Amino acid sequence: MLPFRSEIRNSPSHPTIKIFLSDETLVPRVKKHLEHFEDIEYSEIRKTHGRNREEDNITVFLKDHVDINKLKSSIDSSLWWYFEEDMVE
Repeated sequence: MLPFRSEIRNSPSHPTIKIFLSDETLVPRVKKHLEHFEDIEYSEIRKTHGRNREEDNITVFLKDHVDINKLKSSIDSSLWWYFEEDMVE
C-alpha cells in the first residue's frame, strides 16, 4: 500500500491539493513538513467525506498565481523523499 496519494481539486473559488495518508497518525507530522513550501498559503486538516476514504486529509491552499501542477509535483516528490527517509530510520 502506498504511504500517500494526492489529488488536485479544481474549485471555481480556490483550487486545492488534497493529501490522503495511509497512516492517519502521520497527518500532523506531514502537515508540519509542508510548512516549508513557499507557494503554500496554508494547509489544514479536514475530515474526509465519502466511501472508501481515509478519515482525515490535508487540504493545501495555494498562493495566488501558483502553478498547481508544478506544486503538486513538488509536494509529491518531497513526500516520497520524506517517507523513504522515515522508513530507513
